[in-house]
Amino acid sequence: MGMEPLYAPWRIAYIRAPKPEPATGLIFKEIAESSDDVGNYVVARDRSCFALLNRYPYAGGHLLVVPYKLSPDLNGLTEEEMCDLFKLTRRCQNALSAVMRPDGFNIGINLGRTAGAGIINHVHVHIVPRWIGDSNFMPVIGATTVVPEALSEVASQLRAALAR
Repeated sequence: MGMEPLYAPWRIAYIRAPKPEPATGLIFKEIAESSDDVGNYVVARDRSCFALLNRYPYAGGHLLVVPYKLSPDLNGLTEEEMCDLFKLTRRCQNALSAVMRPDGFNIGINLGRTAGAGIINHVHVHIVPRWIGDSNFMPVIGATTVVPEALSEVASQLRAALAR
């Protein structure tokens, strides 16, 4: 039995419409240099990178792991910075497992506008917790995601888990 298509012809206008320029990596630079970790939802800082909750999450607990160095892709990072980036990614995945108990994760990097990068000149890793049945009609029908828990509450719990 094949999958039934859900046609959304109103989406073609969005697909063909001119798009605003993606955000610059300056937002990450501003957050990196800020001391307001609570207000910026920063949950961890390491030697060469930091982690924060995505303000526009795909799912609850969606974290971003960002190197302090501005680089459009992994080639701009040293071996040490690459290692730090993925060590913090692992720590964050473990903290999300402990705090939110997801059934799985999507972990990835979007490079370039076509690949879905909203911030194209500052590479970062997405860690998206996933639960069985968490995908629903809201993103397709309502252009809306359902995030079941306040960002501030999730950030507080993750900071505590990452401090251990």
